[in-house]
Amino acid sequence: MSLSLYLHRDSPVHALPAGLKMSALLVVSAGLLLLPSPALLLAALLGTLGLFALARLRPRELLPVLRPLPWVLGPLLLLHGALSGWQDALRLVARLGVLLLLATLVTLTTRVSDQLEALGRALRPLALVGVSPARLSLLLSLTLRFIPLMAEWVREVREAQRVRGLEHHPLALL
Repeated sequence: MSLSLYLHRDSPVHALPAGLKMSALLVVSAGLLLLPSPALLLAALLGTLGLFALARLRPRELLPVLRPLPWVLGPLLLLHGALSGWQDALRLVARLGVLLLLATLVTLTTRVSDQLEALGRALRPLALVGVSPARLSLLLSLTLRFIPLMAEWVREVREAQRVRGLEHHPLALL
């Protein structure tokens, strides 16, 4: 069971410092959320796809990571489209899709330890208001460790349900 989705490559994207990648993700996210221009969205999508190619990540490696996206974005599109109109829904889902792709790129090209170290440095100013950056970093690292453990437990329970013929029972996982 792996703690991260990091895929080692010798690429310019992998070589960038974690703090720079995470800062760029923050800036691009803010830009896409504050300036919902279709031209900016298209440029961000093309740029993101270009970065995936520059990172030398193969499509077959990306498929398992990106497979859940339609299951998240599809219902959001349908719900938002029915409530707010299809044009707004398409813009929202496209924006969220690009942001998820960018976050995936950062995850696949940056070690978790490097991300936590960069985040710890960024959180240092919080010490001035009484927040411990070391404790917050520890909390984040424990949370990251807990996610794959929970996924493994769910997989094991689902397998046990399947063996017992309970795979369609709604409360069996609980």
